[in-house]
Amino acid sequence: MSKQKGTIGVTTENIFPVIKKFLYSDHEIFLREIVSNAIDATQKLKTLSSKGQISGDLGDLTIRVSIDKDRITVSDRGIGMTADEIEKYINQIAFSGANDFLEKYKDNANAIIGHFGLGFYSSFMVSKKVEIVTKSYKEDSNAVKWSCDGSPEYTMEKCNKSERGTDIIMYIDDDCKEYLQESEIDKLLRKYCKFLPVPIAFGKKKEWKDGKNIETDEDNIINNVDPLWCKTPSDVSDDDYRKFYHELYPMADDPLFWIHLNVDFPFHLTGILYFPLIKNNIELQRNKIQLYCNQVYVTDSVEGIVPDFLTLLHGIIDSPDIPLNVSRSYLQSDANVKKISGYILKKVADRLNAIFKNNRKEFEEKWDNLKLFINYGLLTEDELFDKVSKITLFKDTDGKYYTFDEYKTLIEPNQTDKDKQLVYLYANNVDAQYGFINAANQKGYNVLLMDGQLDVAVIGMLEQKFEKSRFMRVDSDSIDNLIVKSDKKDDNPDNDGSQMLSAIFKSRMPQMEKVEFHVDSKPLGQTMMPVIITQSEYMRRMKEMADIQAGMSFYGDMPSMYSVTVNTDHKLIQKVMADASNMCNPSVTPIDEEIEKLQTRVSELRKAKEGKKDDEIPEADKTELTEKQKAIKDKEKQKDDIYGAYARDCKIVNELVDLALLQTGMLKGKALDEFIKRSIELI
Repeated sequence: MSKQKGTIGVTTENIFPVIKKFLYSDHEIFLREIVSNAIDATQKLKTLSSKGQISGDLGDLTIRVSIDKDRITVSDRGIGMTADEIEKYINQIAFSGANDFLEKYKDNANAIIGHFGLGFYSSFMVSKKVEIVTKSYKEDSNAVKWSCDGSPEYTMEKCNKSERGTDIIMYIDDDCKEYLQESEIDKLLRKYCKFLPVPIAFGKKKEWKDGKNIETDEDNIINNVDPLWCKTPSDVSDDDYRKFYHELYPMADDPLFWIHLNVDFPFHLTGILYFPLIKNNIELQRNKIQLYCNQVYVTDSVEGIVPDFLTLLHGIIDSPDIPLNVSRSYLQSDANVKKISGYILKKVADRLNAIFKNNRKEFEEKWDNLKLFINYGLLTEDELFDKVSKITLFKDTDGKYYTFDEYKTLIEPNQTDKDKQLVYLYANNVDAQYGFINAANQKGYNVLLMDGQLDVAVIGMLEQKFEKSRFMRVDSDSIDNLIVKSDKKDDNPDNDGSQMLSAIFKSRMPQMEKVEFHVDSKPLGQTMMPVIITQSEYMRRMKEMADIQAGMSFYGDMPSMYSVTVNTDHKLIQKVMADASNMCNPSVTPIDEEIEKLQTRVSELRKAKEGKKDDEIPEADKTELTEKQKAIKDKEKQKDDIYGAYARDCKIVNELVDLALLQTGMLKGKALDEFIKRSIELI
């Protein structure tokens, strides 16, 4: 043929698919596309041979990638192209040869990667000129050379090429010279082409000899043509699965277990998902699942393809039903993707249920590591609760495991309050809350260990799922108040004693930023601690949720409010009451008498106001009422100052306050040092 000139056919009918080229956000994707085309050409050749349309030995089908000073060449020994085929598949953009071939050989075709006819043109993202040197497998066909500098104009002419196949020669742009480095091409081939089904050679293997790397005669094959997920699960051993996991993640610990995916209908999907041994950090574990399309690497951002909580898993998903030009909007709307997500969720749930059923002991041993996955799933996937609620476990502070139903049966007789609500007690730190846990155990109560980073959110979810149930952290109140068995009588008829104790202990509570203490006194029993500091379950939980959930920062900014309960049954508190009465009453009694007179007069003035409008009340009475109320407050402050002065010098009071603060982890710095010194003095 004579040298031909022409213009690449870009028409209104096919210009729009060209825009899809820009869905490739990274220029490096060009190598994946060009190698994928070489794989296609080779797979087509195998298909034709299997149908008897090509006779003889196909020979070495290795795809070869090489770099020169200014160009990258990808060579295959596939079916090649004739001049007419170049005209049809290259010069007419987006008329996909793969689609044509699939339609013709849909029942026999090997895996064909290209779906859009745009892969070849990704080469122009990094090249100032691209050449195709190709020869078709068809007898009597001529070799053809096609050349284009990125404009619509091209040249095409006969050339010398003895063997069938295609060479894609990319002359790299000056601003993309990094792709001419051997290390960069090696990295991209291993990233995108590591598991392609045809051998890919990049140079020769090297060996260390005489203090330097020397090239051998052996091809440097960079890919595994028969990856584990493509095999039948029954042919794969546990050691094979572990070995493959470490091939993917060389520095990781052994996985907990794995799921081999293999489905042909209503979509095509293969893969292996691993439950890794993880630390409690969700974000560091994301983007570990690799998405492939017919063994071609696509992405490790699989949100939308797998349920959100399973993005914490590791492994491979391979599906030809997910195209190479993945975009988030595509994933959100594609029906196949939604089916795949639902299938994976079911497979994971089935696998968890099977392990629980077949070997509960093994399941319990792995639970502490599985818990983060399950909790995240329960919070993000409505469907998951029904699928795994029968095997989701509670763990108590003694290290025993229970299903939800088992635990309800265990605590129902003893932990149901007067309103018929089942109370789940829990701790998040056994050492820090040991005293509270012990007090609960002495009552015959069981305490759960809820120390996971998502447990506070899971608790809220379970309270909605479980009927007539509530969760209370064991240190959120005194044990009798956590599970109230009957209506209480007046706990503290000795009002004067209560006021005195409240004033004494309130005066010794530390001044802390964004912390407020409310002091009260109650009879809690002789064996309970003399002073207990607790935090409201509701407020503490809201503040914890503010740390992990956006939009709840309001609660995080609120002061932390603590209840300080002084146990009037304890002998040390009774000693303080007796000692304080003896020391303070001589000064307090006259003040109380004055307060009583003032309160009597206030009552008279208020009674005189009854039934009258504001303008009917004499101004003198209004003024006197205000003055008397202020006088009462002043007198109360005088009493508090007297009790405060006593408390300041009372080592027992200071010791009891510091012990309560120490138990809640709030005694630090100077206050802790003073406590230690005082304790030594008391000893």
